Amino acid sequence: MVIPLIFIDVDGTLVGKSHEVTAGVWAAVDAARARGQRLALSTARGAFGSSWEMAQRLDPDGWHVFHAGGAVVHTATGEALGEPLNALALDKLTAIAAERDWILELYSPSAYAVESDAQPSIDHAELMGVAFATVDFADFRKQHDRIVRAQFVVDVAERQSVTELVAPLGLAVSSATSPIMSGISFVSITPPGITKATGIARICEALGVGIESVMMVGDGLNDLPAIEAVGYPVAMGNAEEQVKAAARYIVADVESDGLAEALDLSATLE
Repeated sequence: MVIPLIFIDVDGTLVGKSHEVTAGVWAAVDAARARGQRLALSTARGAFGSSWEMAQRLDPDGWHVFHAGGAVVHTATGEALGEPLNALALDKLTAIAAERDWILELYSPSAYAVESDAQPSIDHAELMGVAFATVDFADFRKQHDRIVRAQFVVDVAERQSVTELVAPLGLAVSSATSPIMSGISFVSITPPGITKATGIARICEALGVGIESVMMVGDGLNDLPAIEAVGYPVAMGNAEEQVKAAARYIVADVESDGLAEALDLSATLE
């Protein structure tokens, strides 16, 4: 059996410390596409910068999951599907960030804003492959009627504090790390019930593919709902222990081209 559809996380899965997809992984991607398999991103990143370029390389005419499920975007048409965070939620998240002096980012499907010029903000822009600039949140919200995700960029030790403060708002909270920004946690906030799994389900429905027939390859806690939902869940060797525990297969770590191993595996499963 050849798995017809494979979803791929970015940080810690598709790319490691180098910021770049390795030649070995691209070769495995090309081989999978030659077999007729469809590949799609499933990432907390936005549909811009280097993640958009990766999506176009994986499938230039297909749907991809961005914003931890907050938006599903088509690479050929630019069409974006997703539910926005409401104004009250955005106001409360902004207040929490100001009170705790935490970096907060707001995202439309294809753009983002950050008011802080602290070093993690600058480093994150570089990670995403975009030029850094601060943007006033009020202006950004006027220009973009759909804010599909908010994200706190904090020390890993503060991840739990963010979760506890946001929990009473009833929003979906997920977190991830990147090998490129050691010690930093990215805590994504999306509308209630929205996760990478819901984004994947939306694409599966559009393509007429059962979610039990697809593969998800990931490493972070924000991958866990998708890992638990698909029929063929694969954890990277560098994955969080909860992700490994939920996966059916564990491959090598990102620095050893574990994704290439997963893609090769996808052609042999029964």
